[in-house]
Amino acid sequence: MKTLDLYISREFLRIFLLVILSFLALFLIIDFFEKLDILMRKSASLDQVLSYFFFRIPMMLSFTIPATVLLSALLTFGSLSKNSEIVAMRANGISLYRTSVPILLLSFLITLFTFIFSELITPYANAKAEYIMTVDIRKKEFQGIFKQEQIWYRGAKGIYSFKLYDPSKNVLQGITLNYLDRKMNLLLRVDAERAVWEKDHWNFYNVLVIRFDEEGFPLMERYKEKILDLPEKPSDFQVVQKDSEQMGYFELRKYVKKIRSEGYDATRYLVDLQGKIAFPFVCVILAILGISFSLKTERSGGLAGSIFVGVTIGFSYWILFAFTMSLGRSGNLPPILAAWIANLIFGAAALYLFKHVRT
Repeated sequence: MKTLDLYISREFLRIFLLVILSFLALFLIIDFFEKLDILMRKSASLDQVLSYFFFRIPMMLSFTIPATVLLSALLTFGSLSKNSEIVAMRANGISLYRTSVPILLLSFLITLFTFIFSELITPYANAKAEYIMTVDIRKKEFQGIFKQEQIWYRGAKGIYSFKLYDPSKNVLQGITLNYLDRKMNLLLRVDAERAVWEKDHWNFYNVLVIRFDEEGFPLMERYKEKILDLPEKPSDFQVVQKDSEQMGYFELRKYVKKIRSEGYDATRYLVDLQGKIAFPFVCVILAILGISFSLKTERSGGLAGSIFVGVTIGFSYWILFAFTMSLGRSGNLPPILAAWIANLIFGAAALYLFKHVRT
């Protein structure tokens, strides 16, 4: 059995490597042509282009690994069936459930690898790619940083900080605006619970304005609602907003805990936090689906049929996962359900098919 396990594992890993390299090449080509217009308009250098796409690779790998596991399982067992090796295993009393063990173990290890890779490598690479595109290629000045779970921005009138920015609603939360003169003396401080972009201005709510007289004595005014002259637009703050894709699971969990403890809405971050576990875990589910489909069809369909089935299943999962995650971020589904419902549906289908495979 050890020899058989090694043989199946070797075949699976060989196909896995070929498939993931094919996916990577395809995604790089698509991404290149999508960015070609901006690269040409901004006269990006070869070094900038190569650096940008190099740092895009980890994200592409993380995204394609589940589909690669699915296709690899389909093609591995499809090859065994085509060469009558499945028939030989049955004749020798080897259960097809037992034959599946090496691939299931490898898919579990790939799940762990994907989670660790997405924790340690992908967030840094995403942030680096975003910086290269924004600063080096688009030539936009990088005026803000994300530090100590807070966004700091050097604006036209001073230094601003805010706890949270929701780009889908153009809302800032937990705001402090420090208006400075040319000598960096504090002229005015504004604290607000939130600010909403409305057509061409920012509307601030629950505002505390602190002015300083000539002797530096503070004069405080409170407003339930106030329009302030803030020249920055939502797109300016979006540049410095640290996206979930630029944080690992543990960093994001810490950030969610902090903003929730301060009373801010962390719904979309909670959904992304659950998604960081749910998406890698689907590798095992798709491996079971791949094995089940290949054993049900056995010698019918061939290579083209296996690829078609794999692409169809993988694309269907991605569409459902993206849809439910979107519902979760908008608050229409609980975060844990939004992230895991696709896994539950595909997992139930995988177990049903696997249970009814003719062994």
